Amino acid sequence: MSYQEEESTSNITVICRFRPLNNKEKEISHLSCVSFPGPTSVIVSSQDQTPLTFSFDKVFSPNSKQEEIYEYSAKHIIESVMQGFNGTIFAYGQTSSGKTYTMTGDQADPVNMGITPRMITTVFDIIDNASENVEFTVKVSFCEIYMEKISDLLDTSKENLKIRENKNKGVYIADLSETYVTGDFDVHELLRIGSLNRQVGESNMNAKSSRSHSLFSLTITQTNVETFSAKIGKLYLVDLAGSEKVSKTGAVGKRLEEAKTINKSLTTLGQVITCLTDGKSTHIPYRDSKLTRVLQDSLGGNSKTTLIVTCSPSPYNESETIAL
Repeated sequence: MSYQEEESTSNITVICRFRPLNNKEKEISHLSCVSFPGPTSVIVSSQDQTPLTFSFDKVFSPNSKQEEIYEYSAKHIIESVMQGFNGTIFAYGQTSSGKTYTMTGDQADPVNMGITPRMITTVFDIIDNASENVEFTVKVSFCEIYMEKISDLLDTSKENLKIRENKNKGVYIADLSETYVTGDFDVHELLRIGSLNRQVGESNMNAKSSRSHSLFSLTITQTNVETFSAKIGKLYLVDLAGSEKVSKTGAVGKRLEEAKTINKSLTTLGQVITCLTDGKSTHIPYRDSKLTRVLQDSLGGNSKTTLIVTCSPSPYNESETIAL
């Protein structure tokens, strides 16, 4: 998924975040293959070819803080959802590039907590400060897409769920459990339970590599008790499975099939995002993967989307960084 010299539309924001070198990369080299000439661009140097410049709506260097990422990439989306719109935030990148840290981080640490716990806090802060004439209901669901099959992460007996569509609900996952919550503690607990149920497999890149796409959603309904008007907004927080080169991960057998399925669905996501941002496409391939089909109503139209591309600054991963 390349965004070299490409501008996004006002409803889709594409940012790039580089993490610091990890210990494995430092064993190979302490050098970095990236430089940052400005707040919206990054130069990736290579021994084999001319340095390449990539432009995004915003680029964050390895010393960026979790709060900075949230303020730029996510806060405006949750504010939009609270106005009755749909919103989606993705973390996209190779295995071990910082996706889960960016999305979740350390939920107990105010400095290192990621986008999801910060958004949960923002939602209930807005609710607590809203007019007494407005009543809120908040529902949570949590699922994963593994090998193109959808499973409920909050009720593990529900597997291979089907995608449906009707005029009232739009595109939805049939029989996916929805849990009503009354505060941020409830949401954090459901997030913890679902995360423990997620498909994880070991690869050469990461001992605990998520092999599924996880979709954590909040549906927020607000009703004015005086006018009886209602707004419904849906927020998807998506932690994508790692994109990766099969040769590097040592994938064989089941792991190889996982990698092929992951890479195919990520390619489809890239095509959908590109079609939405170029303003020229008459056909958007939502139906080409379960991921984009489920998110169809939260990607197009008036919905707000942020794609966070997470990258390694190491020369060891330079080819993956360019390929993203």
